[in-house]
Amino acid sequence: MADSNEESKTVLISDDQHSVREPFPEEVEDRGKSAKAKAYFHQHPVAKWALVIFLIVGAVAGYFLWQYNSARESTDDAQVDGHIYSVTARVSGTVIAVNFEENDQVKQGQVLAQLDPKDFQVALQRTQAELADASANARAASTGVPITSTTSTSSVATARANLNTAQKAVDAAQARVREAEANHTKTQQDLKRFEQLVQKEEISRQQYDAAVAAEQGARATLDAARSQVASAESQVAQAEAQLRSALTAPQQIEVMQARAGAAKANVQTRDSAVAQAELNLSYTTIKSPVDGVVGKRNVQVGQVIQAGQPITSVVDLNNLWVTANFKETQLKNMHVGQPAKIHVDAYDRDLNGHVASMGGATGSRSSLLPPENATGNFVKVVQRIPVKIDLDPGQDAEHKLRPGMSTVVTVKTK
Repeated sequence: MADSNEESKTVLISDDQHSVREPFPEEVEDRGKSAKAKAYFHQHPVAKWALVIFLIVGAVAGYFLWQYNSARESTDDAQVDGHIYSVTARVSGTVIAVNFEENDQVKQGQVLAQLDPKDFQVALQRTQAELADASANARAASTGVPITSTTSTSSVATARANLNTAQKAVDAAQARVREAEANHTKTQQDLKRFEQLVQKEEISRQQYDAAVAAEQGARATLDAARSQVASAESQVAQAEAQLRSALTAPQQIEVMQARAGAAKANVQTRDSAVAQAELNLSYTTIKSPVDGVVGKRNVQVGQVIQAGQPITSVVDLNNLWVTANFKETQLKNMHVGQPAKIHVDAYDRDLNGHVASMGGATGSRSSLLPPENATGNFVKVVQRIPVKIDLDPGQDAEHKLRPGMSTVVTVKTK
């Protein structure tokens, strides 16, 4: 059927020399339109020039549009980011005041909540009293060190002097012993001679009795001198013991110095306890860490809260930036410092910024469960890298931006 239709559309005129194909109706129609167009442009030469100018303008516009797009990278996977500070209790206690409502504007240092401070005031007074006692003991111990040093020095000198005196007394007693021994020897010899003489009755009995008495007196004197020597030697031993005791003065001084050091360390410990008590007391007043907007109120008056329990959160509106997740193929010509245009969807306005930094890993690699490509089921997917865009000064003077707002970021790379 198709062959018959084709044959019906074509009429061949044959002769002996050649054959001529009759044109198709579509060709006839196209030729008619072309002829009409030529006739129109012939009749309206301005239209021809207008078409030429339009084509030239379109080409120039296309060129500049291509230049514009080739020098910029854009993404709509971008959000406003900022610091959200969690305000928590540092100590346990009972809430006696809450001074904010949700979404209030607060200043840095503004009191948000107050805990009952009475327990912490009592603890502070106790630690202060313990510090005063420790300080007194430290002063006493420090004063005792020079006293002990002076006393020990004088004790050594006294003990040495006593030892010298005792040794001299021993020498004197020994000299008296030698004298008494000499006298006793003389009286013994005299007594022996008198015994012989009295037996011969050459001397009187009275003279003999006097010699006996003299010998006995000399013996008693000798015994007394020997006892004095023993007494003097005992005094020497006592003086030596006192000297040995006095010579322990350096050790005694070290003991006193150690006691003084321990007392000073105790003062430092008590002082730290006072500082901690003061900190705990200050923690009963919960303040805003920065200027910003408070979030949900998580406590009520009369509630007993524990250390670490969240009170609220504060969003810092003075330090906002934009996190733009660019495709890895868009980062070829991108670097820190390049200008950026940030379109905020919420307000339909553009803000100026610049590239501050680029992420150290892709978003998928930084996620809680990064993909594992070693299973064999690998599908190559273009990854995205987070790029931090800082706002130029004065771009958000009215603080209308909020973390999480959607934006479109365009970075000029050339």
